[in-house]
This record gives sequence, C-alpha cells and structure tokens, in this order.
Amino acid sequence: MAAKQERKVTMSQVFKTIIWPRRKHLFLGLFLIIISRMAGLILPGASKYLVDDVIPSNDLNMLKWLILAVVASILIQSVTSYSLTQILSVEAQNLISKLRSQVQKHIIKLPIRFFDNAKTGELVSRIMTDVEGVRNLVGTGFAQMVGGILTSAISLVLLISISPLMTLYVLVPVAIFGLVSLKAFSKIRPIFRERGKINAQVTGRLTETLGGIRVIKGFNAEAQEIKTFEKGVEDLFLNVKASLTATSFVTSMGTFLLGLASAGIMGIGGWMIMEGEITFGDFLAFTLFLGFMIAPIVQMSNIGSQLTEAFAGLDRTEEIMNTPLEADDRQRTHAMAKIKGNVEFQNVSFAYESGKDVVKNISFQAPSGSVTALVGTSGSGKTTIAGLAATFLNPDSGQILLDGVDLQTVTLESFRSQLGVVLQDDFLFEGTIRENILFPRPEASEEELHKAVHAAHVQEFTDRFEDGLDTLIGERGVKLSGGQRQRIAIARAILADPRILILDEATSNLDTESETLIQASLKELMKGRTTFVIAHRLSTIRQADQILVIEQGNIVERGKHEELIGLEGRYYQLYTYQARI
Repeated sequence: MAAKQERKVTMSQVFKTIIWPRRKHLFLGLFLIIISRMAGLILPGASKYLVDDVIPSNDLNMLKWLILAVVASILIQSVTSYSLTQILSVEAQNLISKLRSQVQKHIIKLPIRFFDNAKTGELVSRIMTDVEGVRNLVGTGFAQMVGGILTSAISLVLLISISPLMTLYVLVPVAIFGLVSLKAFSKIRPIFRERGKINAQVTGRLTETLGGIRVIKGFNAEAQEIKTFEKGVEDLFLNVKASLTATSFVTSMGTFLLGLASAGIMGIGGWMIMEGEITFGDFLAFTLFLGFMIAPIVQMSNIGSQLTEAFAGLDRTEEIMNTPLEADDRQRTHAMAKIKGNVEFQNVSFAYESGKDVVKNISFQAPSGSVTALVGTSGSGKTTIAGLAATFLNPDSGQILLDGVDLQTVTLESFRSQLGVVLQDDFLFEGTIRENILFPRPEASEEELHKAVHAAHVQEFTDRFEDGLDTLIGERGVKLSGGQRQRIAIARAILADPRILILDEATSNLDTESETLIQASLKELMKGRTTFVIAHRLSTIRQADQILVIEQGNIVERGKHEELIGLEGRYYQLYTYQARI
C-alpha cells in the first residue's frame, strides 16, 4: 500500500492564518525592534567619534555628551526589549491557548471510529504540545528575525561606507553560512515532525500505564512497562540528539566561517591603517558594525531551528484539523424538535473492515415506547446494532428510519439531545457522585436530581457515605464497586430523560440484591421510551416487547420470551443453558 503523503504547512498558509490576523501586535513589535536596533548602532558610531575626534582634541564637554548618548541608547534598548516581551510573548501564549481550544474542539467532534484507532495520551499530546511552536512565529522569535535582517542590512551599508574591500571579504563566508543553514533546516524539519509523533506515542503509552496500574501490578508487569517506557524515551533522546547535531553543526560552521572573516579583517584592517587608507576609529567602528551584522546571522541558526520546530508542529496540527468531523456529512440537515421514537432498520449492513460484515442485511421495527432486546453470543453483532441506533456508527448499506426519516439525514445534535446511553463499562468522571449524575443536565433542580437518585437506588449506598452525593469517587469512579458505578450511570440516564434509550449490559455489574432493586427502576425508566437492551443475562429481558436473537450478524429468531421458548430454537438453547449454570 502506498504511504500516506504527509501534509506540509506552507509559509503563505501561516502568513494568512497566524501572522496577518495579528499584524497589529507584530507591526508594533517590529517598530520597537527597529527603535532598539537603531539605538544599538549608536555605540559603534560613538566609538569612532571618540577615538578619532574627542580623545585627540581633549574635548571633555563632548565626551560628556557622547557618554549621555550611549547611556540613553542603552536605556532605550532595555525599555523596548521589555515592551517587546510583554506585547509579543503574551500574544503568543494567547494564540497557543486559542489553538489548543480549537484542536480540542475539533478532536472531540470526530467520529467514534477515530477514537477507536487513537491513543488517549497521543491525542493529549496533539492538543497540548504540537501547537506550542507557534510562540516562535508570533512571539519574539519572528520579530527578532525580521529585526536581525534589518540590523544586518543597515550594518552592511555602514560597512561598505567605511571599506568596500573589507566588506566584500566578509560577505563570502557569510554567504556560504547562509547556504549551509538553508540546507540544514530543510533536513531538520522532518526530524522535528518525527519528534512530535514519538512524543505522542510515549505520552500515550504512559497514560495507558497509569490508567491500568491495577492490571500491571496484578500481573507483576512493572518491569515490562518500565522497559517499554525506557524504549520510548530512548527513541525521543535519539531524535533530539539528531536535531541537536544538525543545529550545532550550523552554529559551529557559523563560528568557524565568521571567525575566519574576523581574522581576515584583522589582517586587511591592520594593513590599511598602516597604509593610511583608514583611521583607527574607522577600523574600530568597522569591527563593531561587523558584530552587529554577524550577531543576528548567527542568531538566525537558533531562530531558524525554533521556526522549523513551529512548522513541524503545525504540520501535525493541520493534519488532525483536516480530519472530517462527525457532523460534516452534508446530508445531516434535518433537525428533529421532538422525537416520537419509532425506529426501523431496513436491510442494514455494516463492516468495520471492508468485506467483513459484522451486521448483515438486517431488518426490524422498534415502535415508539417499545423494548427491543438483543441477545446472542459475544461478537454476534449486538453492540454494533446498538451503535448504529445511537448514530455512533453509520450503515454501509440500507437505512435506519427514525419516525419515518432517514437517521443519516438527522442532525446529530437534535438526535443525541434525546438519546440516553448506559454502557457495560460506563465512564464516570473524576469528581463527586452529584456531578456525575448531573452531567447530562447540569441545570437540573435538586428535586429532579433526587428523583433520579431514588429511581436508580443510588441512595442505598450514598446514605452510608459521610459526604453523601458529594463523595469524591476518584478517576473513573475507582473508589466505588462495579454495581455502585452502574447505578450512578443509570441515574444519569434517568435524569437525561431521553426518548430513545440504549442499555448495553446495564445490569451486568450488579449483584443479585442490586439487580432486583435496579430492575424496577429500569422498568420505570423504560416506560414510554424506545429502548434497546443488550444482555447476556437473559433473565433481565423477559418482559421485552420483542427479542432479536443475533448470530454472526444475522437475526436468526425474533419474538417474545414465551414464543421463543416455545420454538425451542437458539433462544431456548441459550436460556436453558443459563438456567443450568
């Protein structure tokens, strides 16, 4: 298979989207840099005047004014440097925060399939780390580069005015250094891009390791995880080493070439002074102006490295921002104000991998307010059918109708605002029990909250906690039992008051006593709502309006509990097998 072509951000894109919208800050920054650099040029000019005119004539009054001028230029440089940091660095951090928000907003709206193939930690790295490089585009790095070019240009003109011969000699190594730098930075950009990938992988694995610490300790696998992390850190080190080698080569080359230029200037300048072609003041001014021309060029290697890193990060950010959103489908234009809840599958097929259908040409109706139970062995396609009903997945062929409307034309916001989901391993957020139940409706009243709490029998265990509903549950609800977590998830679904409800193994983590308590509340929850129930424990779905027996993506039997038992087919086999256990 051909390798996916990596998207590269161009300078024109960066200019349009990042630099130009912040032109006021950047122009002000450039204005301050120009003032700072112009003030910096006073010292070389003053040195020439001091050596050639003031000292030979013993003019103390002029010496005083000369010193005042130099002190004033130093003060101007200090004030402009501080202002520059305040204006550009702060704006750069503001841009980073906005970009992070944009990337997070985009990622969170991507389809479920995207998250199935991505590591959480890797996405965290994409959001938090990849955008940081833009500080060098909007911050002082870009302004210093432009200011450096300006300073070098002015210094070059002044150098030519002092001695065209010495200037010509200097320009040869400077030109060679410029060519070497351009070549080096074109090689460094892929290294920085690769660093972003490695960093994301290492962060992803570390997040998984810390999240699964109980499994790691339970299998005595600490050494294995340490080794995996050390390998990732080593890869990161080798990448950083490669970039440091390239940038240090550029810097060393600059030092060598510009050192040769300085040695040559010493010889040529000394000879010209002896010949009377230039004064000692001219030579001193030339040397200082040369420093002002060369310093920004050497600094360019560092700024160039920063800008290359910024572009590499933006490459990766652009890549993810171009991933189509879940709601990008232009067909989704139908906003449904109030859903009745009639759901119909018409010849629906779906495959995670091309040619390997998980759901095969299935058709059934789930009338408004009815309970449809999906049963079958693991991997038969039950959860996929539920995912299709929840719009987490889209059919490859066939249609799912909601109140007679093709579900693929309904806006996700209008549908999901009336959808409730309780999953087998339902996710609880770090915080309190109250916050987790209020998650779908933070504005719900205390009365509505307590109704949901009692309906799901959450008070059965919160009454024993010192802080009640305000008890902190830890990350993913680690401080609670499986049954307690499940009841909080059910209370959350009750509070959401959905029209369509999907219960995926909703009672799987409950003990017999808890299950008895929860069955009544689930029955209350399902009243008047179109409900899809997935359960391995067939005792939980005996009262369903219809039971669909799924095997290898096909509906092999359908009917009520008594009817299916009477058929003595697949459902009968599953039911009697469980009864024997």
